[in-house]
Amino acid sequence: MNKKILLISTIVLALDQISKAIIDITMKTTQSIEIIKNFFALTYYQNNGAGWGIFSGRVSLLILLTFLVLIILYRYMYSFKSNKRNILAFGLLIGGIVGNLLDRLIFGFVRDFLDFTIFGYDFPIFNISDMAIVVGIFLLIVAIFKGEEVNERNKSRKKLS
Repeated sequence: MNKKILLISTIVLALDQISKAIIDITMKTTQSIEIIKNFFALTYYQNNGAGWGIFSGRVSLLILLTFLVLIILYRYMYSFKSNKRNILAFGLLIGGIVGNLLDRLIFGFVRDFLDFTIFGYDFPIFNISDMAIVVGIFLLIVAIFKGEEVNERNKSRKKLS
């Protein structure tokens, strides 16, 4: 694995686990502290599903799916051009995925705490790993639209499109 991707993943993982540990120590489950009125609160939630509560209670399935996603990511990581955006994208994705995976393996749930309400919509509570995953996916989508998913070893794919 690229050393820069490993470094970014490690930083994301550390920030995620440290922030979750702080929330774990300082707050009780479902406790909420309003930081910015009607916009942002710290709300400690133990999520035993995935985003928006899908697969709730299916922790074993989510762990299995997570390992599959990590294998697929590792497999396709080298089919993207090696530039700063793609290195950042894969670092964010791997760090975020591993952060939530560790929670599921250790606790049986993911510790979420970032709670936003924007234009009256109360978003699902999330964490730093979730943010890293979303940004990483967005960056990979940009790379795909720019045609950066094809490198020198994989030019035959470009001919197909």
